Amino acid sequence: MRAIYLTGFMGAGKTTVGRRLGEVLGVPVIDTDTYIEQQTGKTIAQIFSGEGEGTFRAYEREILRQLPTEHVIVTTGGGIVIQEENRQFMRAHGIVIYLHCELHELFRRLADDATRPLIMKNKQEQIKKLFEQRLPWYKEAHMTIDTTNRTVDDIVQSIVFMLKTPHF
Repeated sequence: MRAIYLTGFMGAGKTTVGRRLGEVLGVPVIDTDTYIEQQTGKTIAQIFSGEGEGTFRAYEREILRQLPTEHVIVTTGGGIVIQEENRQFMRAHGIVIYLHCELHELFRRLADDATRPLIMKNKQEQIKKLFEQRLPWYKEAHMTIDTTNRTVDDIVQSIVFMLKTPHF
């Protein structure tokens, strides 16, 4: 099985869906943000504040290339798609699944989240701006699954069904 890369905006459900999909498919799940934190010994917020977004994106790019490309699910950070080389790498080495979530639901899911460095001020305005910037890149995925108002099991069932089609 080729790697499955879950992409999407923060709050779309990548980590939660990835964990459950890993259980169903019986493969390990690697979260790029968690992996970066383990490798650097710093939280994502510490990297952003101390070293800047550019350094974080460099870590993200390097980590992506270190991860296995078979028999694994990789849950990515919401901004991994901003670098074209990351999008190309994921498409070439696996199946990219964009987990789409409507803005109103993202606002709700992220309302009390204080761990996201890019949306600390003017939260809804920042979410909308980043979402609209990234949307064309998310849409380059092999498939799109809407996570708005759906259960994790329903989403996972849809992914498994789509993965069984001859195209994949």
